Amino acid sequence: MTVLLTGIGELVTNDPAADDLLGLVEDAALVVDGRQVAWVGRAADAPAADERVDLGGRAVLPGFVDSHSHLVFAGDRAQEFAARMSGTPYAAGGIRTTVAATRAATDEQLTSHVARLVEEMRRQGTTTVEIKSGYGLTVHDEARALAVARQFTEETTFLGAHVVPAEHADDPAAYVDLVTGPMLEAAAPHARWIDAFCERGAFDADQARAVLLAGEAAGLRGRLHANQLGPGPGVRLAAELGLAAVDHCTYLEDADVDALRDSGTIATLLPGVEFSTRQPYPSGRRLIDAGVRVALASDCNPGSCFTSSVPFCVALAVREMGMTPAEAVHAATYRGAEALDRHDVGALVPGRRADLVVLDAPSHVHLAYRPGVPLVAQTWVAGRAL
Repeated sequence: MTVLLTGIGELVTNDPAADDLLGLVEDAALVVDGRQVAWVGRAADAPAADERVDLGGRAVLPGFVDSHSHLVFAGDRAQEFAARMSGTPYAAGGIRTTVAATRAATDEQLTSHVARLVEEMRRQGTTTVEIKSGYGLTVHDEARALAVARQFTEETTFLGAHVVPAEHADDPAAYVDLVTGPMLEAAAPHARWIDAFCERGAFDADQARAVLLAGEAAGLRGRLHANQLGPGPGVRLAAELGLAAVDHCTYLEDADVDALRDSGTIATLLPGVEFSTRQPYPSGRRLIDAGVRVALASDCNPGSCFTSSVPFCVALAVREMGMTPAEAVHAATYRGAEALDRHDVGALVPGRRADLVVLDAPSHVHLAYRPGVPLVAQTWVAGRAL
């Protein structure tokens, strides 16, 4: 069945062949055929369809592609957040608190929790989400975390190299051997990606390299957490290995920016983290002006950033990171899809999946202009309104 969505005040297509970044079409219409976009253009030129829906001048965007989240966890770290707001600096060690709670949770509890968060994301316009493991840190718990995540998305990431758990604190090398051996073997059937936290207090560049290369040998694509807590080698490691994306990128030297530009590795910025930790925001403006591809994602997790709202991250990127509203929307849709090596989502052009967001606003600019306002009126996934 075909559905004509008409009365679209502004349509963001992200058509790469367009003259402008967002491929904007005003007074637009869009035809959905089954799960895919079949036609886009001016409403006056729209073909007939089996069903017609008038959106009354609202804006339509591609669904948000959230390429970085940690949804499989148990427990609560609200007191840690309160302590940070009172002046306690953020450190990676709080992850171990969540590890203990997650290990103690049942599969049913974890599944129910992820379902609630994914539904929360859907209500805010996210149609594709990546979900990492990383709060189990045993062979059994990492595999079951990924099995839970795989119920909700194809974009699952093995993050056994999140931190060294307490039981291996005296022998980190043995833990890396575990991650690259039995844990990877158990996790790989449930994962598409492999990740590591290349940061002080977590894993150094040599350890991260070993993890990523082992994952590649097992058929998993690589991505990396890097340069969140301070300058370091992670971003250049990601560029050297040709990873799809490197995430955080808060502290960058000129050589890091050059490496990102030259490698084509996407810099995924996570402004909700800086909001929640009071760290300095990375400069999206610096990266974009240097020719680096920039994505935005939520990094929804219980410690450093417990937001599931990509619209909130778009507003932060505009206000705090020097990005224009158009650049921020493009980063949260088209670039997010590229960060996951996806070419079926992130744009509203014929042949792509009909994942879209209807805003209760006339323009994409309202996502930054009206921060904190629930502007998402409808979310469509694969041609169906949720």
